[in-house]
Amino acid sequence: MIDTLAVWHEVVQTRDMGKLSALLADEVVFHSPVVHTPQRGKAITLLYLQGAMHVLNSAHFRYEREIIGPRDAVLEFSTEIDGVQINGIDLIRWNDSGQIVDFKVMVRPLKAVNALHHKMGEMLQQLK
Repeated sequence: MIDTLAVWHEVVQTRDMGKLSALLADEVVFHSPVVHTPQRGKAITLLYLQGAMHVLNSAHFRYEREIIGPRDAVLEFSTEIDGVQINGIDLIRWNDSGQIVDFKVMVRPLKAVNALHHKMGEMLQQLK
């Protein structure tokens, strides 16, 4: 079984998309703070997480605390985009094999959500 959170932290640190792809289950569902409907499947989830790595994972990014259960975790993070302070959580659930099956990102305050929406839109256009 995969040590899901150890691999996730390694992906965040190295931005290794190959490791991220292996960590995601084929049926993974991604919940974005700026998109109304859940995004289903590995390909679209990988695209969103790759974009988030570029937009959110700056020198300012850090995880502040973790609440960990047997097959899920809440990781609180803080970062900054263009001078806007962002506070959020990654809510991650994995299967018996350790692959991520559900990934939800929640962000506050509203000013941060708006900044994230703008930057992610730009990034996703570049990645397509």
